[in-house]
Amino acid sequence: MALHAFLVGGVLMGFEMLGSRYLYPYFGGGIGTWAGLISTILLALAIGYFAGGALVDRYPSPFIMAAAIAVAAAYLAAIPATADRMIAVVMHSCGEGPGGILAAASALLLIPMSLLGMFSPVSVRLLVRSIAETGRLAGLMYGVSTVGSVFGTLFTTFVLIPTIGSREITYLYACVLGVCALGVAFTPCAPAE
Repeated sequence: MALHAFLVGGVLMGFEMLGSRYLYPYFGGGIGTWAGLISTILLALAIGYFAGGALVDRYPSPFIMAAAIAVAAAYLAAIPATADRMIAVVMHSCGEGPGGILAAASALLLIPMSLLGMFSPVSVRLLVRSIAETGRLAGLMYGVSTVGSVFGTLFTTFVLIPTIGSREITYLYACVLGVCALGVAFTPCAPAE
């Protein structure tokens, strides 16, 4: 499960960096665009943490997380074909100011990143066998995910973006998430109480 945490964290933050490339032609690369991206990611993570924690308590199964990752993968796979049209509609509706930036960033990131945000609370619940190991497992999952996020940020920015295009990277991330979804679905977990 730690490998999946690393990969999900990497894709999550890697796609945030990539989100700037989708928004740049419409909103520029200034601080307002970055504020919109960062705020959207933080909101998505909060939604994912709350939703993941609530869902896994009711349905303690790895298939919840596998399904969330698979839907996020499908969403990312659709972005290259739909992003330009979607952002144009958002700009027409909301303008080029803060409202437009937030709406466009949300349309790109909020759903898939909320789904990926579910990973850590779901994985902790599924891995815990006793109360005595809860802190260690929570620290492990959030720590590994954060290291993956750092890797995803740097690798996307300094290796992938200069080497291949944004659309290709998005498809790559969708494939990584698809493989992750399969891996999570078949990961053994602690027995439900």
